[in-house]
Amino acid sequence: MYTIEEFDKEKTKVLKYVLYKKRTEKEIRTKFKTQIEENMLEDILQDLKENGYVSDENYIERAIHEYIALKNFSVKEIKYKLMSKGISSSLAEDYIQKKEEELNEYEQKSADNIVLKKSVNMEETEIRQYLMKKGYTEEHIKSALEKLEE
Repeated sequence: MYTIEEFDKEKTKVLKYVLYKKRTEKEIRTKFKTQIEENMLEDILQDLKENGYVSDENYIERAIHEYIALKNFSVKEIKYKLMSKGISSSLAEDYIQKKEEELNEYEQKSADNIVLKKSVNMEETEIRQYLMKKGYTEEHIKSALEKLEE
């Protein structure tokens, strides 16, 4: 076991890490697994979750809003990015399904943006392959290429 003082000291470290930048549960575990005893880390995580400092659901929400504001990603790329941060596939999938319409619109805009940028120095077939490799749907690729021809 451990003392309340030890717990508070370690919890403060984890809290600073989380408040600096929102983190997933897996990122926290990875960072502190060698520094904090396992049972104490579990208790700290439980405490932070109960108090709303750590929530993978909130992390997904924030991360997706950030991607939408700053990047041109396919929905598939967003899902892989979330999974690389330790978000479970099913949790990411559930969120994506809940926001399907919004994310489809975003993916179409992203495809349109990429086609516009790439059309300056790439052939249509190269652009199509690029978008397919990035995980864009055939429907969005086709629509973006048609807009370019107009």
